[in-house]
Amino acid sequence: MRLLYHLPLSPFARKVRLALAEKRIPFDLRIERVWERRPEFLQMNPAGTVPVLVEENGLAVVDSWAICEYLDEAYPDTPLLGRTLAERAEVRRLLAWIDQKFHADVTRNLLHEKQMKRLLGQGGPDAAALRAGYANLGPHLDYLAWLIETRPWLAGPTLTLADLAAAAHLSALDYLGDVDWSLSEPVRDWYARVKSRPSFRPLLADRVSGLAPAPHYADLDF
Repeated sequence: MRLLYHLPLSPFARKVRLALAEKRIPFDLRIERVWERRPEFLQMNPAGTVPVLVEENGLAVVDSWAICEYLDEAYPDTPLLGRTLAERAEVRRLLAWIDQKFHADVTRNLLHEKQMKRLLGQGGPDAAALRAGYANLGPHLDYLAWLIETRPWLAGPTLTLADLAAAAHLSALDYLGDVDWSLSEPVRDWYARVKSRPSFRPLLADRVSGLAPAPHYADLDF
């Protein structure tokens, strides 16, 4: 069985989990405590980050972007990068925005500060970073809302990795109760559509030791 090394609240690992599930590719999960710096894991990924996908033949694919590209090429029956050249370009653009810009402005300032710093032994959260994360969330939700109001899905007519990436980041933040869904009804309704999909159920069942999810986290109707 192929194996995905992950952390439950890693948005990048969550994106890969969703992609595998949407493609109906069976896999097992293994939590990798990256702060332990296991030599065996570092041999697969010297960067020491998750996710890492290990295929049944032993092939290790590292980094969420490389894994998602690999999955779309190796298992093309359910394409998630778009069907036309224009769609694929738009999906890639939005993936870069979500995994780089949204992550830097919002996810890192909230999720990293509130959860990962403690696990990494880097002390408590920085108040200025938290304020920046909450302040940055609104404009990003506004842009997502504009996309949602002009297209059936974020990148176009079908669900793509852009939707899965955005939902992965928002779901990790929502576990912490850090998304004020009253800020954007379009985004809330789109997220409800995504998290109602069968692929999302394992994420909604995630629990982190010592950190309970927000009361509405697994509620499909908020």
